Amino acid sequence: MIASTNKHAYPNTLIVILGQDKGRSHYEEKDQVTRVLDEDNNVIGFNFFDVDQYLNYDALANGEVELTAEDLTKLNQILKDNGFADQLVPSKPTLVYGYVKTCEAHPDSDHLHVTTVDVGSESDVKIVCGAPNIEAGQKVVVALPGTLMPNGAQIWPGELRGVPSYGMICSARELGLPHAPQKRGIMVVPDSFEVGQKFEPTKCDELLASGAITL
Repeated sequence: MIASTNKHAYPNTLIVILGQDKGRSHYEEKDQVTRVLDEDNNVIGFNFFDVDQYLNYDALANGEVELTAEDLTKLNQILKDNGFADQLVPSKPTLVYGYVKTCEAHPDSDHLHVTTVDVGSESDVKIVCGAPNIEAGQKVVVALPGTLMPNGAQIWPGELRGVPSYGMICSARELGLPHAPQKRGIMVVPDSFEVGQKFEPTKCDELLASGAITL
């Protein structure tokens, strides 16, 4: 689940994205809420309006918002009050540390690699990566589907040259870290970092600044 605001373009509005919009969505509007559905009528998001009536809108970040349990309770009540049976549930972190278990050349590319990554879930994920420094045995930062990146890009499952890819292995620049080196390459984090744990931008940027992480 991605929750965000754009206080300049869409004031007093909270956007909640639950799935990928492939350009064939349609809408159901009911007073304070618009429900967004895909072509198969799966719910892929909600737009909540007049947010300051039930949330502390001024305290919400301009951009991605981390919803508290109290926020979710209030939003679910608004859904109910507006005649929707849907309920929002807490989501797990989607920007996490992972361990690259395998790394093989892409069968249809001279620079892409197909990796198998342990992200602390029941199953490993396959991610196609174009970074020149990707190798098996690294600990990295992984953006799983449902991640909103600092530049506004949304991460969803896809394919790169015919190979499915379930997320992205991130560089420091893609993560928006102030001390990110201005060259290509994914950021390799220390072996002590725990697989599946939520990415900590301040901690990683401090390690970049000190030279403990070099790329």
